[in-house]
Amino acid sequence: MRSIFTLIALLVMALCQAQTHRFIYELQYKMDSTETTYEKLNMILDITPKEVKFYGRNLITTDSLNKKFGMNTSHTDMSGQVVKRKVNSFDNENFINIKNGYYSFKTTDKINWIISNETKKVENYTLQKATTRFGGRDWAAWFCKDIPFNEGPFKLRGLPGLIFELSDTKNNFIYHLIKSQELTQIYPTNDFLESNFGNKAVPINEKQKYKLIMEFYYDPFAFERNNFSKSNNDLKININGKEIRNVDELNTQTKSMQEVIRKYNNPLEINKAVHYKE
Repeated sequence: MRSIFTLIALLVMALCQAQTHRFIYELQYKMDSTETTYEKLNMILDITPKEVKFYGRNLITTDSLNKKFGMNTSHTDMSGQVVKRKVNSFDNENFINIKNGYYSFKTTDKINWIISNETKKVENYTLQKATTRFGGRDWAAWFCKDIPFNEGPFKLRGLPGLIFELSDTKNNFIYHLIKSQELTQIYPTNDFLESNFGNKAVPINEKQKYKLIMEFYYDPFAFERNNFSKSNNDLKININGKEIRNVDELNTQTKSMQEVIRKYNNPLEINKAVHYKE
């Protein structure tokens, strides 16, 4: 573990209610469960006096650059793990990009842990093991009772201490705590979490989410297709570096995109995975 932070400082800071306690996790994940290689992301867990937020570090990096240099760039988080909730709650507000829109939907995600007597030492910390089943996967977590936060990556929370390490038994998702920070103020996330760089999240339910996902799957280039239908066959569109000159070529790209969507269909909550048809 590469985390470098002082336990005593954390315990003292935890008593201060005017701060953001930020924990950064390295996430290794498989976009395709059959692959042996991993993608890597840094994910942020922000704990404030009233709320808990979990999101990709790339979002806050883009936001910081925009504010520092007066830029107007955006970033799409593809982790599927952007959530916020009230402190000590299992009620989550989920945020997701679908098609060209940004949406939010609410879920209740109660986690029932089985705490083991098994412990191990990592640096100067004693970690204790706990297991659970969530999202159609079996999980093992290593938490530290000495860090007084009952939180962890994504929705996996509720243990008597902060989760340092977390993985599912098939190692599709692996988290390691690598750093902590104490911020003197509550960091505003309005521009990149509750809104996605100008697109305010539209509230939907899970049935509506499924409908939007399927609409995108069946016609991922609907906007481009509409432009072709309005043109006089002299329109040229660039998709992923390839020049598309007619509807037949667009249909070929559509099939290729659908293959990619089916292949990389390995969400953390596998029990909610969309079953796409060829």
